[in-house]
Amino acid sequence: MISLQQMHYIVVLSEELQFQKASEKCFVTQPTLSMQIKKAEEMLGHLIFDRSKNPMELTPFGEEILPIIRDVLAENSKIKLICDRQKGMIKEVIRLGIIPTVSAYMVRKMFAYWQNSVDNVILDIIEYKTEELLDKIEHNMVDLAILAGPHFDQKLRTVPLFQEEILVYCPSISGKTISFSQLEQLHPWLLNKGNCLRTQMIQFCQINDSTNLDQWNYQGGNIDLLIEMVNENGGYTLIPEHYYLTEEQQNHLKRVENLDGFPAREIIGLYHNRSIKKESIEKMLRVAQLQYSKPYSQEKLSILNWK
Repeated sequence: MISLQQMHYIVVLSEELQFQKASEKCFVTQPTLSMQIKKAEEMLGHLIFDRSKNPMELTPFGEEILPIIRDVLAENSKIKLICDRQKGMIKEVIRLGIIPTVSAYMVRKMFAYWQNSVDNVILDIIEYKTEELLDKIEHNMVDLAILAGPHFDQKLRTVPLFQEEILVYCPSISGKTISFSQLEQLHPWLLNKGNCLRTQMIQFCQINDSTNLDQWNYQGGNIDLLIEMVNENGGYTLIPEHYYLTEEQQNHLKRVENLDGFPAREIIGLYHNRSIKKESIEKMLRVAQLQYSKPYSQEKLSILNWK
Protein backbone atom coordinates (compact mmCIF):
# COMPACT_ATOMS: atom_id res chain seq x y z
CA MET A 1 0.00 0.00 0.00
CA ILE A 2 1.18 3.52 -0.68
CA SER A 3 2.49 5.54 2.28
CA LEU A 4 0.79 8.42 4.05
CA GLN A 5 3.54 10.70 2.72
CA GLN A 6 2.77 9.62 -0.84
CA MET A 7 -0.92 10.23 -0.20
CA HIS A 8 -0.10 13.74 0.97
CA TYR A 9 1.93 14.36 -2.19
CA ILE A 10 -0.96 13.10 -4.35
CA VAL A 11 -3.44 15.45 -2.65
CA VAL A 12 -1.18 18.48 -3.00
CA LEU A 13 -0.40 17.72 -6.65
CA SER A 14 -4.12 17.28 -7.37
CA GLU A 15 -4.65 20.83 -6.08
CA GLU A 16 -1.69 22.49 -7.81
CA LEU A 17 -1.53 20.34 -11.00
CA GLN A 18 2.08 21.46 -11.43
CA PHE A 19 5.08 19.57 -10.06
CA GLN A 20 7.06 22.73 -9.34
CA LYS A 21 4.32 24.41 -7.27
CA ALA A 22 3.39 21.16 -5.53
CA SER A 23 7.02 20.40 -4.60
CA GLU A 24 7.40 23.87 -3.08
CA LYS A 25 4.24 23.35 -1.05
CA CYS A 26 5.48 19.95 0.13
CA PHE A 27 8.98 21.30 0.92
CA VAL A 28 10.70 18.72 -1.28
CA THR A 29 12.54 18.92 -4.58
CA GLN A 30 10.63 18.45 -7.82
CA PRO A 31 12.50 15.19 -8.70
CA THR A 32 11.68 13.79 -5.24
CA LEU A 33 7.99 14.56 -5.64
CA SER A 34 7.89 13.17 -9.17
CA MET A 35 9.65 9.96 -8.05
CA GLN A 36 7.26 9.41 -5.13
CA ILE A 37 4.19 9.94 -7.31
CA LYS A 38 5.59 7.49 -9.88
CA LYS A 39 6.28 4.90 -7.14
CA ALA A 40 2.73 5.27 -5.86
CA GLU A 41 1.33 4.76 -9.36
CA GLU A 42 3.50 1.67 -9.89
CA MET A 43 2.38 0.21 -6.57
CA LEU A 44 -1.29 0.83 -7.40
CA GLY A 45 -0.89 -0.39 -10.98
CA HIS A 46 -2.63 2.64 -12.51
CA LEU A 47 -1.76 6.20 -13.45
CA ILE A 48 -3.14 8.83 -11.08
CA PHE A 49 -2.23 11.85 -13.22
CA ASP A 50 -2.43 12.40 -16.98
CA ARG A 51 0.84 14.20 -17.69
CA SER A 52 0.08 14.60 -21.40
CA LYS A 53 -2.38 17.41 -20.60
CA ASN A 54 -1.31 20.98 -19.87
CA PRO A 55 -2.02 21.54 -17.09
CA MET A 56 -1.99 17.90 -16.05
CA GLU A 57 -5.25 16.30 -14.99
CA LEU A 58 -6.35 13.49 -12.74
CA THR A 59 -7.06 10.28 -14.61
CA PRO A 60 -10.45 8.61 -14.05
CA PHE A 61 -8.66 6.30 -11.61
CA GLY A 62 -7.17 9.31 -9.85
CA GLU A 63 -10.59 10.96 -9.58
CA GLU A 64 -11.97 7.80 -8.00
CA ILE A 65 -9.27 7.29 -5.37
CA LEU A 66 -8.67 10.94 -4.41
CA PRO A 67 -11.68 11.20 -2.02
CA ILE A 68 -10.57 7.95 -0.34
CA ILE A 69 -7.02 9.26 0.08
CA ARG A 70 -8.37 12.47 1.61
CA ASP A 71 -10.46 10.44 4.07
CA VAL A 72 -7.45 8.30 5.04
CA LEU A 73 -5.34 11.38 5.73
CA ALA A 74 -8.16 12.98 7.71
CA GLU A 75 -8.59 9.86 9.88
CA ASN A 76 -4.84 9.69 10.47
CA SER A 77 -4.90 13.32 11.62
CA LYS A 78 -7.64 12.39 14.10
CA ILE A 79 -5.47 9.63 15.57
CA LYS A 80 -2.58 12.04 16.02
CA LEU A 81 -4.86 14.62 17.63
CA ILE A 82 -6.23 12.05 20.11
CA CYS A 83 -2.69 11.00 21.04
CA ASP A 84 -1.59 14.59 21.54
CA ARG A 85 -4.66 15.31 23.63
CA GLN A 86 -3.82 12.40 25.94
CA LYS A 87 -0.34 13.83 26.41
CA GLY A 88 -1.79 17.30 27.10
CA MET A 89 0.42 18.66 24.36
CA ILE A 90 -1.92 20.44 22.04
CA LYS A 91 -4.50 23.11 21.61
CA GLU A 92 -7.18 22.19 19.10
CA VAL A 93 -7.03 24.26 15.90
CA ILE A 94 -10.44 25.00 14.36
CA ARG A 95 -10.30 26.35 10.82
CA LEU A 96 -13.43 28.45 10.35
CA GLY A 97 -14.43 29.41 6.81
CA ILE A 98 -17.06 32.12 6.51
CA ILE A 99 -18.60 34.05 3.63
CA PRO A 100 -17.71 37.79 3.49
CA THR A 101 -21.26 39.15 3.88
CA VAL A 102 -21.60 37.27 7.19
CA SER A 103 -18.00 37.72 8.32
CA ALA A 104 -18.43 41.51 8.03
CA TYR A 105 -20.59 41.53 11.16
CA MET A 106 -20.26 38.11 12.82
CA VAL A 107 -16.49 37.98 13.38
CA ARG A 108 -16.55 41.40 15.02
CA LYS A 109 -19.35 40.41 17.37
CA MET A 110 -18.53 36.76 18.05
CA PHE A 111 -14.74 36.69 18.37
CA ALA A 112 -14.62 37.44 22.11
CA TYR A 113 -17.66 35.23 22.85
CA TRP A 114 -15.98 32.29 21.11
CA GLN A 115 -12.71 32.92 22.96
CA ASN A 116 -14.51 32.80 26.30
CA SER A 117 -16.71 29.79 25.55
CA VAL A 118 -14.30 27.28 23.99
CA ASP A 119 -11.25 26.15 25.96
CA ASN A 120 -7.93 24.98 24.51
CA VAL A 121 -8.79 26.07 21.00
CA ILE A 122 -6.93 28.13 18.45
CA LEU A 123 -9.41 29.68 16.01
CA ASP A 124 -8.21 30.38 12.47
CA ILE A 125 -10.80 32.40 10.51
CA ILE A 126 -10.67 32.76 6.71
CA GLU A 127 -13.17 34.36 4.31
CA TYR A 128 -14.28 32.45 1.20
CA LYS A 129 -17.03 32.93 -1.35
CA THR A 130 -19.75 30.30 -1.10
CA GLU A 131 -18.68 27.86 -3.82
CA GLU A 132 -15.07 28.01 -2.71
CA LEU A 133 -16.06 27.46 0.91
CA LEU A 134 -18.11 24.39 0.04
CA ASP A 135 -15.13 23.00 -1.85
CA LYS A 136 -12.85 23.67 1.15
CA ILE A 137 -15.06 21.83 3.61
CA GLU A 138 -15.61 18.98 1.13
CA HIS A 139 -11.84 18.51 1.01
CA ASN A 140 -11.35 18.87 4.79
CA MET A 141 -9.51 22.18 4.37
CA VAL A 142 -11.84 23.90 6.85
CA ASP A 143 -13.43 22.35 9.95
CA LEU A 144 -16.48 24.61 10.15
CA ALA A 145 -18.22 26.60 7.42
CA ILE A 146 -20.65 29.44 8.10
CA LEU A 147 -22.66 30.55 5.08
CA ALA A 148 -26.14 31.21 3.73
CA GLY A 149 -28.24 28.08 3.24
CA PRO A 150 -29.82 25.91 2.31
CA HIS A 151 -27.21 23.23 1.69
CA PHE A 152 -27.65 19.47 1.99
CA ASP A 153 -24.85 16.90 2.06
CA GLN A 154 -25.09 13.52 3.79
CA LYS A 155 -21.46 13.77 4.92
CA LEU A 156 -22.05 17.11 6.63
CA ARG A 157 -24.10 18.14 9.65
CA THR A 158 -26.17 21.26 8.98
CA VAL A 159 -26.92 23.52 11.94
CA PRO A 160 -29.36 26.41 11.38
CA LEU A 161 -28.03 29.48 13.21
CA PHE A 162 -30.50 32.29 12.49
CA GLN A 163 -32.57 33.98 9.83
CA GLU A 164 -32.02 37.58 8.87
CA GLU A 165 -34.14 39.87 6.76
CA ILE A 166 -32.60 41.44 3.68
CA LEU A 167 -33.30 45.16 3.54
CA VAL A 168 -33.08 47.77 0.80
CA TYR A 169 -30.66 50.70 1.21
CA CYS A 170 -32.11 53.60 -0.78
CA PRO A 171 -31.84 57.24 0.44
CA SER A 172 -33.71 58.63 -2.59
CA ILE A 173 -37.03 57.07 -1.49
CA SER A 174 -38.65 58.36 1.67
CA GLY A 175 -40.45 56.24 4.21
CA LYS A 176 -39.75 52.89 5.84
CA THR A 177 -40.98 50.69 2.98
CA ILE A 178 -40.39 50.47 -0.74
CA SER A 179 -42.52 48.80 -3.40
CA PHE A 180 -41.31 46.35 -6.00
CA SER A 181 -42.42 48.75 -8.77
CA GLN A 182 -40.20 51.48 -7.29
CA LEU A 183 -37.19 49.15 -7.29
CA GLU A 184 -37.69 48.46 -11.00
CA GLN A 185 -37.10 52.15 -11.71
CA LEU A 186 -33.82 52.33 -9.76
CA HIS A 187 -30.26 51.30 -10.58
CA PRO A 188 -29.09 48.20 -8.63
CA TRP A 189 -25.57 48.14 -7.20
CA LEU A 190 -24.38 44.53 -7.05
CA LEU A 191 -21.72 42.51 -5.30
CA ASN A 192 -19.19 40.62 -7.43
CA LYS A 193 -20.05 37.24 -8.93
CA GLY A 194 -19.50 34.45 -6.43
CA ASN A 195 -21.15 36.34 -3.56
CA CYS A 196 -24.38 34.56 -2.63
CA LEU A 197 -26.04 37.87 -1.70
CA ARG A 198 -25.59 38.95 -5.32
CA THR A 199 -27.46 35.85 -6.52
CA GLN A 200 -30.21 36.44 -3.97
CA MET A 201 -30.47 40.07 -5.05
CA ILE A 202 -30.73 39.10 -8.73
CA GLN A 203 -33.45 36.54 -7.94
CA PHE A 204 -35.34 38.79 -5.56
CA CYS A 205 -35.27 41.92 -7.73
CA GLN A 206 -35.65 39.94 -10.98
CA ILE A 207 -32.51 41.55 -12.42
CA ASN A 208 -31.01 40.30 -15.65
CA ASP A 209 -27.40 39.39 -14.83
CA SER A 210 -26.29 41.40 -17.87
CA THR A 211 -28.46 44.36 -16.91
CA ASN A 212 -27.35 47.94 -17.57
CA LEU A 213 -24.55 46.97 -19.96
CA ASP A 214 -25.23 50.22 -21.79
CA GLN A 215 -24.66 52.23 -18.61
CA TRP A 216 -21.69 53.07 -16.45
CA ASN A 217 -21.63 50.50 -13.69
CA TYR A 218 -19.67 49.14 -10.75
CA GLN A 219 -19.76 45.73 -9.11
CA GLY A 220 -17.73 45.15 -5.94
CA GLY A 221 -17.10 42.85 -3.03
CA ASN A 222 -17.39 45.54 -0.38
CA ILE A 223 -20.86 46.44 0.91
CA ASP A 224 -19.57 49.70 2.42
CA LEU A 225 -18.40 50.83 -1.02
CA LEU A 226 -21.72 49.84 -2.58
CA ILE A 227 -23.44 52.00 0.02
CA GLU A 228 -21.22 54.92 -0.98
CA MET A 229 -22.01 54.33 -4.67
CA VAL A 230 -25.72 54.56 -3.79
CA ASN A 231 -25.12 57.75 -1.79
CA GLU A 232 -23.20 59.41 -4.59
CA ASN A 233 -25.02 58.09 -7.65
CA GLY A 234 -28.50 57.06 -6.57
CA GLY A 235 -30.11 53.65 -6.95
CA TYR A 236 -30.14 50.99 -4.26
CA THR A 237 -28.37 47.96 -2.86
CA LEU A 238 -29.38 45.16 -0.49
CA ILE A 239 -28.12 44.96 3.10
CA PRO A 240 -28.34 41.98 5.50
CA GLU A 241 -30.24 42.81 8.66
CA HIS A 242 -27.25 42.35 10.99
CA TYR A 243 -24.75 44.35 8.93
CA TYR A 244 -23.18 47.21 10.90
CA LEU A 245 -24.45 50.63 9.77
CA THR A 246 -24.27 54.13 11.16
CA GLU A 247 -27.43 55.66 12.59
CA GLU A 248 -27.77 57.85 9.51
CA GLN A 249 -27.40 54.85 7.18
CA GLN A 250 -30.00 52.91 9.16
CA ASN A 251 -32.47 55.71 8.46
CA HIS A 252 -32.25 54.85 4.74
CA LEU A 253 -33.06 51.15 5.15
CA LYS A 254 -36.43 50.02 3.86
CA ARG A 255 -38.51 46.88 3.96
CA VAL A 256 -40.03 45.66 0.73
CA GLU A 257 -43.80 45.82 0.72
CA ASN A 258 -46.44 43.92 -1.23
CA LEU A 259 -44.61 40.59 -1.17
CA ASP A 260 -45.59 37.20 0.19
CA GLY A 261 -43.15 37.45 3.08
CA PHE A 262 -40.22 39.75 3.66
CA PRO A 263 -37.07 38.61 1.78
CA ALA A 264 -34.56 36.91 4.07
CA ARG A 265 -31.71 34.43 4.17
CA GLU A 266 -30.88 31.63 6.58
CA ILE A 267 -27.36 31.44 8.00
CA ILE A 268 -26.12 27.91 8.71
CA GLY A 269 -23.08 26.11 10.05
CA LEU A 270 -21.64 23.03 8.35
CA TYR A 271 -19.13 20.50 9.62
CA HIS A 272 -18.27 16.86 8.92
CA ASN A 273 -20.41 14.30 10.72
CA ARG A 274 -17.31 12.42 11.88
CA SER A 275 -15.30 15.46 12.94
CA ILE A 276 -13.20 14.86 16.02
CA LYS A 277 -13.62 18.56 16.79
CA LYS A 278 -17.39 18.20 17.04
CA GLU A 279 -17.62 19.16 20.73
CA SER A 280 -15.82 22.50 20.29
CA ILE A 281 -17.63 23.25 17.02
CA GLU A 282 -21.03 22.62 18.60
CA LYS A 283 -20.16 24.98 21.46
CA MET A 284 -19.26 27.71 18.95
CA LEU A 285 -22.49 27.22 17.03
CA ARG A 286 -24.65 27.28 20.18
CA VAL A 287 -23.02 30.55 21.26
CA ALA A 288 -23.76 32.07 17.83
CA GLN A 289 -27.38 30.87 18.00
CA LEU A 290 -27.76 32.48 21.41
CA GLN A 291 -26.29 35.83 20.33
CA TYR A 292 -28.46 36.10 17.21
CA SER A 293 -31.67 34.64 18.60
CA LYS A 294 -34.73 36.88 18.35
CA PRO A 295 -38.09 36.86 20.12
CA TYR A 296 -40.73 34.93 18.24
CA SER A 297 -42.26 37.05 15.49
CA GLN A 298 -45.47 36.63 13.56
CA GLU A 299 -43.91 38.28 10.52
CA LYS A 300 -43.46 35.94 7.58
CA LEU A 301 -40.03 35.68 5.99
CA SER A 302 -39.38 34.42 2.49
CA ILE A 303 -36.00 32.61 2.48
CA LEU A 304 -34.08 33.27 -0.74
CA ASN A 305 -31.91 30.61 -2.33
CA TRP A 306 -28.21 31.46 -2.76
CA LYS A 307 -27.78 29.40 -5.95
